[in-house]
Parts: sequence; C-alpha cells; structure tokens
Amino acid sequence: MGNIDEYGGGQRPDAEVLVVTTNDVPGHRVERVIGEVFGLTVRSRHIGSQIGAGLKSLVGGELKGLTKTLVESRNQAMGRLIEQTKARGGNAVLMMRFDVSEAADVGTEICAYGTAAVVAPLA
Repeated sequence: MGNIDEYGGGQRPDAEVLVVTTNDVPGHRVERVIGEVFGLTVRSRHIGSQIGAGLKSLVGGELKGLTKTLVESRNQAMGRLIEQTKARGGNAVLMMRFDVSEAADVGTEICAYGTAAVVAPLA
C-alpha cells in the first residue's frame, strides 16, 4: 500500500501529547482537567480533483486523491488540537473525536476536538 501516512494517521509512540478516544487512560490518573480544545481546518477541492472524482464515480472505486486530501486534513486538525493542548499546559486529550461537515458549499470543515487534561502514570 505504500507509505502508511498516505492513507492513515495516528500518533507516534514518542508523542508529547497523548490523544485517546476514551474517558480515561489505563495505568494513568487524571491530575487536572483543563477543558475543551479543538483543532480546525477547512479545505477546498481544486477543479482538477473535482473533475477526476466525477469521472471516477462513473466507474466506481476509491477516490485516492480525495482520500489523501482528507487524511492530510484530519492530520492537520489533529496537529492543531495538540498545539492547543500544549499551549494550555496539557499532556493529554481525552475523548477525542472528529467532526466533518460541508462549509458553505466551498469546502470541507474538519474539526478534531476533545478534553485537554494533565495525566500522570500510576505509581
């Protein structure tokens, strides 16, 4: 399939901020809840990708160009979420989610959101 980052995302093992979709982190205690944080990006598709996607939809199959764009967008939103968390003094985001919606018919809005917190390993 090629480079894993082309069609997927997620954190590296050495990440400064732990991002989880759960309410807590096994083996850690939540020392402080900072509050809601989010990272947002809005992307428009260029005319070439729209034409290509339209043609591809006639024959079926994955729209690889659009898939890569969405992966890049989600990763950018996640990066902004992490920067917001670090700026507020957190080292973890709990209950992280993505929200995707159309933005005024000109693009796609991708929002990564969750609860910033400070967590520490259990002794």
